[in-house]
Amino acid sequence: MSVAALRGSTSIPRTFREPSALPGFGLTFGFAVSYLSLIVLLPLAVLLARAADLGLDGIWRVATTPRVLAALQVSFFISAAAALVNAVFGSIAAWVLVRYEFPGKRLLDAAIDLPFALPTAVAGIALAALYATNGWIGSLFAPWGIKIAFTPWGILVALIFIGMPFVVRTVQPVLQDLDREVEEASATLGASRAQTVFRVVLPALLPALLTGVALAFARAVGEYGSVIFIAGNMPFVSEIAPLLIVTRLEEFDYAGAAAIAAVMLAISFLALLAINGLQAYSRRRLGHA
Repeated sequence: MSVAALRGSTSIPRTFREPSALPGFGLTFGFAVSYLSLIVLLPLAVLLARAADLGLDGIWRVATTPRVLAALQVSFFISAAAALVNAVFGSIAAWVLVRYEFPGKRLLDAAIDLPFALPTAVAGIALAALYATNGWIGSLFAPWGIKIAFTPWGILVALIFIGMPFVVRTVQPVLQDLDREVEEASATLGASRAQTVFRVVLPALLPALLTGVALAFARAVGEYGSVIFIAGNMPFVSEIAPLLIVTRLEEFDYAGAAAIAAVMLAISFLALLAINGLQAYSRRRLGHA
């Protein structure tokens, strides 16, 4: 009988210290908290402390200026759009890599990780060259008056590029563990392909898919290097919030830069909290938690 079943049958309360393969709870817990504090919590605390010099009224004044609002809108809305696009096409790419065998599969699988290894500035220059009006891809849209590079569309392309590996790599292991017999059983019971996808496959993938979307969104919100080369960086049109923070730092407005960063941090935290809530809800529905 499993430990979970034993707890359920005898109503044994959970304790703070659970049995673990690593000995020394105090040592390992203290190391984890110290590491998290030094790497994550302490820098964030310094950021908030610097922003607090302005006070809540000052932070609100900085955050509600038209230029800052426009930059935040560009960053968060386009990041969300890129994450949703990656959710669809990243899942399809993961499905192809897991379910099919074809020549060049290993090469394609390795290419998925290129945005992780490629310097962001190099990626931005390459994308700008491809999607400019005289580039290989941009020239195909130019006759119809569609401009991609140096517009918000260029930002979307760059954020899709850097976010796709997060979705593929989180969905791929779940697909590998998903038994094909489940799909075959659904077909034998008379379900169509669409019903099998949306009622059998997608619910099993949803927790991992939400994790990938959250990671892609978080990476896109803070992306700087690959975006500035293809965005055009026009205020109120294609200026992203990280670029505005750099601009404030170059103007020696450290408190203003910290205020914008604190607002981005708060919005990102709330968005990720909502995604994690959806993920926990989907896991409970599937009986995984």
